[in-house]
Amino acid sequence: MEKNFMNTTFTTDVSQEQNLADQSYQQQNEVNPQQFDYNEVKTLLSWSAPGRPFTKKSKHYYLNILTIMLLIQIILFLFGQYVLMMLVLSVVFLAYVLGSVAPRYFHYKITSEGIMVEDHFFIWDELYDFYFKRKNGEDVLIVGTKAFFPGELMLVLGELHKEQVKSILLPYLPYREYVKPTFTEKAAEWLEKNFPLDKHQTPSQV
Repeated sequence: MEKNFMNTTFTTDVSQEQNLADQSYQQQNEVNPQQFDYNEVKTLLSWSAPGRPFTKKSKHYYLNILTIMLLIQIILFLFGQYVLMMLVLSVVFLAYVLGSVAPRYFHYKITSEGIMVEDHFFIWDELYDFYFKRKNGEDVLIVGTKAFFPGELMLVLGELHKEQVKSILLPYLPYREYVKPTFTEKAAEWLEKNFPLDKHQTPSQV
């Protein structure tokens, strides 16, 4: 009987050791989610700024616009170009709206996967290159897209410094150090410098 008791005790000890060994093996091989990198999307930079560069125009600006419009309208009327007269009115109205109504603020975000403008997200494979431009006294980030539309993304930097943005974008997109101005841009710059519509505007704000 004593022999049976010893056998039972030995069997119990072996079972306990086996259970402990199994638990130790499971703990060593248990998957810990924190040990793995799932390449989560990381926000590299986010900010809010106006949807477009904006400088409030003075009364002098609108007076000059109205004077030029009246002269053009008279010439077009004499030649019977009524369709062009309507077109000029539309352009002047657009200039008035853009110069008097401040744009709403947009939320911009640069992540490890691409660039987000409000609720529109562009992955890096959809983007081509980037450069900076100064418009109306504000630094603007221009990002080219591979698709024909929209062609370019315009992100107003606001209080951000362009060197900070540049250092974040360089690992993902090539930087265009110089962009040759188009004929339209050159003509507009020449007119702004030589015939400024707003007397408070300076060449640095162009």
